[in-house]
Order: sequence, then C-alpha cells, then structure tokens
Amino acid sequence: MKKHNFSAGPCVLPQEVMKKASEAILNFNGLDLSLIEISHRSKDAIEVMETARSLAIELLGLEGKGYKALFLQGGASLQFLMVAYNLLEKKAAYLNTGTWSSKAIKEAKIMGEVVEVASSKDANFNYIPKSYSIPEDADYFHITSNNTIFGTQIKEFPDTGIPMACDMSSDIFSRQLDFSKFDLIYAGAQKNMGPSGTTLVVIREDILGKVSRTIPSMLDYKAHLDKDSMFNTPPVFAVYVSMLTLQWLKDLGGIPAIEKLNREKAALVYGEIDRNPLFKGFAAVEDRSPMNATFNLVNEAHKDTFDTLWKEAGINNLNGHRSVGGYRASMYNALSVESAKVLVEVMQQLEKKVG
Repeated sequence: MKKHNFSAGPCVLPQEVMKKASEAILNFNGLDLSLIEISHRSKDAIEVMETARSLAIELLGLEGKGYKALFLQGGASLQFLMVAYNLLEKKAAYLNTGTWSSKAIKEAKIMGEVVEVASSKDANFNYIPKSYSIPEDADYFHITSNNTIFGTQIKEFPDTGIPMACDMSSDIFSRQLDFSKFDLIYAGAQKNMGPSGTTLVVIREDILGKVSRTIPSMLDYKAHLDKDSMFNTPPVFAVYVSMLTLQWLKDLGGIPAIEKLNREKAALVYGEIDRNPLFKGFAAVEDRSPMNATFNLVNEAHKDTFDTLWKEAGINNLNGHRSVGGYRASMYNALSVESAKVLVEVMQQLEKKVG
C-alpha cells in the first residue's frame, strides 16, 4: 500500500502522473525509445517543453498579459542570484520571513544594496510581518509566499509601484491569487509540481534589460527566453513530470478546485492540533500555511509513542525541520484528504493512550 507521504520535498505526486512517467521511461510516444534518451531537439521533446510552459501560464491566468514561462535548472537557490543579477541595479527591497528568504538576501547582497524592510527572525520566523514600508526607489521587491520550514504563508500581498518578485516554491498552484501582481515568480518543482531537477520561472518580459552590467548567458533570463527555455539541454524528465502534474491539475478543475481540497486538508489537521491537548501549533494562527502544518508535542515524553504510531499507520516523513523541531505535515496538492484523516486519527490515538 502506498504510504501517506507528508514529505516537505521532494513532494507527493499523483499516482496517475507516476504511472505515465514510468511508462515514458520505457517507451515514450510509441518511439520505442525512452524519454530520457531522445534528443532534446526532437519534435517530441520540444512539445513537452512547450506544453509545460503553456500550461503554467494558463493555470496562473496570465495568458495575453506579457508573461512567459521558463523551466530552468539550479533550483530556487540559483534563482536567488539570478533575480538580483537581472533586476538589481542600485538597491532592492526584501521581506525576510525565513530560511529561504534569508538565503535570497545573502545572494542579492553580492550584486548590490539590499534593504530588509522587515523580518520575523525575532520569533524564529513563526509569523509574517505586517507593517513595513517598501522604498519607492528600489529596483524591485522580493517576497517569499510560503515558508516550508516554519509553516507560515503570506495571505495578502502589498501593492507596489516597483516590480515584485516572489519565491513560490512551496505553494505554487495551490491557491487562487491575482498572479499579475507579480512581475517574476519562481518555484522549484519538487515542492508542489514535480520531481527535483527543474525550476519554473514565470516572468513579465518588460522588466528585463534595465541593468547596466553584463550578465553571463546562463544567468540571463533574456537568453533563456530567446531560446524558448532550450538555451542548454533541459532536464527533460523533470519537465515532463511537471507537465503531467500541471495537466492533472487542469483536468481536476485548476487552482479553484485544488484550493478547495487544500483548505479541507488543512482544516482537518489544524483542527486537531488546536483540539488535542497533547499538541500545540508553531506558527501564528493567522499566518498558518495550508501547505506545511508545523506543530509540537506539549510533553516530549510522548515522542517515542507518537513516532511509533504514525510510522505504523504508514505515514512518511512527518518529522519537523531541525530549526523548529517537532513535526511538519506537508500537504501539497497531490496529498489526499484521506492521508490527512489518517494523521488526525493517529493524533487521536495518542490522546487515548496517554491523555
């Protein structure tokens, strides 16, 4: 039986996607060749890339609005640098809400001045700062929509007079937003979209070409756009699985349909965290992430018992990040409501045993 996979990444994927992907490894499109051995310049491989790019723009509601999608390599970690390389001329503004935004700030400082408009580091990033001012003369504002490690999510995004870049690695395609508020979105596929190995970048083309520095080709968004995301050999398999996942999401009813399911899963798990006297949530209630529920035992003496219970129930990877401790239930798009119910049942079993 398939385990209930609460891994924070690589993520749980739909079973039908896994089946199609495994078939493509053996024989892709009836070619009697594997997907991973055909030329990336072949018609079949180019079709995969173009379909994936098109689906991303369609699902985000950005068709006809001047945006293009890229599938690049290097993970979100490379995007921390690429964003600054392409957009930072004099100074940039960043909101610091966790480990990944801290890393993004570190990379941006290599390229120029960085203004940290606010930070929640004072409380180990368990909340989202609400009151801050964004310098009007900044080249761009960078924000992280969801913080995987700490289990927080930004619910409302500011209106800015400058370009806004957003790291959406752990909640892309999970909820309805006005995605046209963002001028650049990037997301590592392995959190909510596919396997590790590729990163989705969605960019409004007219924000490029504003910096005076010479940008190395591999770090230049324009170079990748000019070659339709095929400047270098792409990670074809990772893009293909992402394409299948995006098609699965479209067939399901798109982002509105998956948001409904995500809210249901989150309500089940957070409801039990708040009801059960043996557990306490880590993130501020108003900032809780539907993607990553972080929680701790009130009494660590129950840890061994709880760990045994959830492992026996077929739950995978529930341990929290070392920065927070405790537990983290990552409930990405493909995680079933049934898996969330199993976790709740295990939490209730612990209460019956020791409560």
